[in-house]
Amino acid sequence: MRSSRHARCHFPQRLPCMSDSSPSGGYTRSLRPWDAALIVVGGIIGGGIFLNPGIAAQRTESGLALLLVWVSAGVLTLIGALCYAELGARRPQAGGIYVYLREAFGSLAGFLFGWTMLLVIYSGSSAAVATIFASYASAVFDLPATMTLPLAVGALIFVAGINLFGLRLGANVQNLFTLLKLLAVAALVVCGLFLAGAHGADVLAVDASRTHAGFMGAALPVLFAYSGFTYLNNLAGEVREPQRTLPRALLLGMLLVIIAYTLVNVAYLAVLGHDGLAASSTPAADVMNRVFGPLGGRLIAIGIAISTLGFCNITLVSGARVLQVMGEDGLFFRSVARLHPRHRTPNVALLLLSGWAIALAMSFNYGQLLDYATFGDWLACAVGVLTLFWYRHREGTQTSFRVPGYPLLPLIFVGVVAWVVTQTLLDKPLQAGIVLLIMVVGVPVYFAWRCLFSRTHP
Repeated sequence: MRSSRHARCHFPQRLPCMSDSSPSGGYTRSLRPWDAALIVVGGIIGGGIFLNPGIAAQRTESGLALLLVWVSAGVLTLIGALCYAELGARRPQAGGIYVYLREAFGSLAGFLFGWTMLLVIYSGSSAAVATIFASYASAVFDLPATMTLPLAVGALIFVAGINLFGLRLGANVQNLFTLLKLLAVAALVVCGLFLAGAHGADVLAVDASRTHAGFMGAALPVLFAYSGFTYLNNLAGEVREPQRTLPRALLLGMLLVIIAYTLVNVAYLAVLGHDGLAASSTPAADVMNRVFGPLGGRLIAIGIAISTLGFCNITLVSGARVLQVMGEDGLFFRSVARLHPRHRTPNVALLLLSGWAIALAMSFNYGQLLDYATFGDWLACAVGVLTLFWYRHREGTQTSFRVPGYPLLPLIFVGVVAWVVTQTLLDKPLQAGIVLLIMVVGVPVYFAWRCLFSRTHP
């Protein structure tokens, strides 16, 4: 790597595209189709479906309106998944959104995503969800509140440690986490249907005069529960037959999530009714308590803890791949680009991202972390979809998967997400403003980095 003794800075506009045989090709393609689909499911289902339905119910006036919000948000996210399926088929390599932005809009755009991903999006998501894990684990074992932070830190260390020894081990553990969280979802659905008698007849009743007014406000917490579907793209360099597997895994995973989320909300409404759901801050625990008493609440707390642990696992693993590719491109420390000689894992990048997530968990509360991470995540997701237009213009339609309804569906996705981002900026200007400030600060950091550490690329 060149030092600052060079007389002038080096500012490449776009870095070369990497194929499977390039440095990122050092990864081992060990992820099978089923692994990939479970990564999609596990990257989306965290704690949101167990907590956010009550918030969404407060902003709607009927069970039908609530279900419509969840299904509509699912369809929107499915459109986004279709877009990322084509992007993944076009660039089946590690890095995901970072690679798409770097190639379409230049290395500055890629750097700003990686910079924000490290400082707030992936690290903040991991820290926030680790806090949920700690809260529910404390409830299961009747631990004092003082144990919440140590448990959150321990969770992050645990999932990072597993993935230091190869993605195959990490994927097996992740598959177990995801299957257990789907078991928890299934338990909620079965219990809800079993108890449907009290409220099942009127859960779809509509107050037409007020339903529309609450629809937009209810969409915000629901969309947050659907975030995370882009994580698989970061791991594309480790997926077997990625041009076939990525699109199929994204579509299968998204369909499973939409079905699961819809059925869980039907269960909530069947047991609690719309008003009861709106009054509940812990709807999953309330449903299980009605079936099994305190034992039910403890069982679902275990399920939620496992669900959140799996989410942390995927977030850290996928984020580390972004940092590793940035290191290859000279946009981050060269040491971060190294893969373990035996396990072919970016251990330095993984430890760096995990360490920063731990620092955030020790410095901010759950609400703050969630606001920062979700705003940045959806903003980056929409900008990533914009690169699809650049790829279509430059490379045409020659790819193994194409988004149906192009360009209408990508435009719909970008437009709705732009509305979500704008609403968040208006509702929570401080939190959203901090994320935007981090992005702006990244611009001079990028140019300073180029001046100090620029190097040519093969």
